[in-house]
Amino acid sequence: MSEVAIAMIECDGRWLLQLRDDIEGILYPGQWALFGGHLDPGETPAAALRRELEEEINWAESDLPPWFELRDAQRIRHFFRGPLAVPLESLTLLEGQDMVVAALDELLSGSIWSPKCQQWRPLAPSLKRAVQELKKERDQA
Repeated sequence: MSEVAIAMIECDGRWLLQLRDDIEGILYPGQWALFGGHLDPGETPAAALRRELEEEINWAESDLPPWFELRDAQRIRHFFRGPLAVPLESLTLLEGQDMVVAALDELLSGSIWSPKCQQWRPLAPSLKRAVQELKKERDQA
């Protein structure tokens, strides 16, 4: 069973997203997703997330708290959530084809505009699940 660590990163009341590459054979090609990735053998979810965020957006000082976990037959998904602790402009997209911030209402629409691709792209399933959690929290507030 594989494990992944992914981050719901808040930036001024909006959420940081990665548009996955349009590469055949990867999970959810061309869809908006959260930054993060697979755990290496012996790696904790928090360590994997720090490594992935450095590899994907050059953010080395990330220390986001755990949010929730999902398990199914194939995968354990460790969700983390917290604020972006550096200016958005200091990030460098090193993996994926686009990066944007989107408000919860935009996320609830099910697709987000990609300025680089000049098209609307759908949300990956893990992002949809995180959006459900955000909506539930908003509705309970």
